[in-house]
Amino acid sequence: MIQISERVNNLAESETLAMASRSRELILQGKDIISLSLGEPDFNTPDFIKEAAKQGIDDNFSKYMPVQGYLDLRESIAGKFKRDNNLTYSAAQIVVSTGAKQSLINVILSLVNPGDEVIIPAPYWVSYIEQVRMAGGIPVVIKASLESDFKITGAQLEAALTPKSKLMIFSNPCNPTGSVYTEAELADLARVVAKTDNFYVIADEIYEHIVFGDKNKSFATFPGVYDKTITVNGVSKAFAMTGWRVGYIGAPLAIANACTKIQGQYTSGTGSISQRATKKAVEADPSTIRFMVDAFEKRRDLVVGLLREIDGLKTNLPTGAFYVFPDVSSFFGKSANGRTVNNATELSMYLLDEALVALVSGEAFGDPNCIRLSYATSEEQLRKAIARIKTALELLK
Repeated sequence: MIQISERVNNLAESETLAMASRSRELILQGKDIISLSLGEPDFNTPDFIKEAAKQGIDDNFSKYMPVQGYLDLRESIAGKFKRDNNLTYSAAQIVVSTGAKQSLINVILSLVNPGDEVIIPAPYWVSYIEQVRMAGGIPVVIKASLESDFKITGAQLEAALTPKSKLMIFSNPCNPTGSVYTEAELADLARVVAKTDNFYVIADEIYEHIVFGDKNKSFATFPGVYDKTITVNGVSKAFAMTGWRVGYIGAPLAIANACTKIQGQYTSGTGSISQRATKKAVEADPSTIRFMVDAFEKRRDLVVGLLREIDGLKTNLPTGAFYVFPDVSSFFGKSANGRTVNNATELSMYLLDEALVALVSGEAFGDPNCIRLSYATSEEQLRKAIARIKTALELLK
C-alpha cells in the first residue's frame, strides 16, 4: 500500500476546481449544466496579446529563461506598477511566476515558519488557508459579514495581532465577495500594519482593473507599509489570460530574492511565450480592456437584480471582480423531494442536481452561510441559470 505524505493527506481539495470537475462529469453524461463555479472570464485573450505570443515564437523565445522572468518583462511590469498603482519597484523587485497562485505560495514559503500566525480575513480565496498550512503556518481567521460588506476594520486587525503574527493575506477587489475596500478603509488597516514589527501583508490585487466605481487603490501606497507589503498581481482576470499562467509580485528586494530562490528549485522560469504575451498586456493602457469591465458591470446589475427577486436570498452590491456572494442560510433545514438541505455545501449540491447549475459553497471561502456565483458568462446563460435556481429554491419548504 502506498503511504501518501501527511502533508497531502491533510490538504483540502480546491472546492472551486472540485465543483468544476463534477460539472464536467455531468456534462459528459449529457446533462445541461450551467457552470457559475469558476472565476474565468468568458472573453478571449485580446488579439494584440496573441500577436505578441506569435512574434515570440517567430523570434525563437524557446530557451530557458531567467528564473524570475525576462528582464524586459520585469521592467515593463515595474512601469505598469508606476502607471496604474503609483508604486515604484525596480526590475529586481519583480518576480514573474506561473500564475498568481504560485506567486502567493512563493511569498508564504519565503516568510512563514512553522508556528507563525497568518491573519486571513473571511471570506477569503480558497487557497490561502491551505497554502499557509503547507508552510506550517497557523491561519487566524477574522470574520466579516454581509452587513459590513464583507470587509474587516483596523480595530479587528489590531485585536487579532499577537507576538506570533507574521503575515496577513487579503484580496482587493475580493474573491469571493466582489467587495472593494475604499481608500479610507485601506488607510485604517494600513495604520495598524505600520505600527507592527516583523509583520507583512500580501495584497492580492489580481482583480484591480475589474472595478465598477473609483479606481482601485494599492495597499502598498499608504504611509509606513511599502516595505511591509508584497503586491500580487497577474494577467489572468483583466486580460482573459487564465490559460497563459502568469502572475507576478512587487516586493521588498529581500523577499523578491527569496521567492526567486524558491522558484528556482521547483519550476524555474514561467513559460517563455506566455511571458512575451504578458509583456504586451502589462504595457497596454487599461482602457483597452474597458469593454470587458463594462460587460461585467452590466452582468453584475442583472444578476443582483434577479437574485433580489428570490425570497430568502440576501446579497450586497459587489463593486468589483465578477462574483456575487449571497447569504442562503434561510434555506437551511428545508426539504424538497425527500432531500433536506442543512448547509451551504448541501445547498450547492442540491442546486447542481435539481437546477443543473454549478455554484461553490461559501464554506470553501470561510463563510458557511453563503454561496458564490460567478457571472463571467453570457447574460443569456445567467438569466437561464438564475431562473433555474429560483425554481429549485421555491421547492424547499
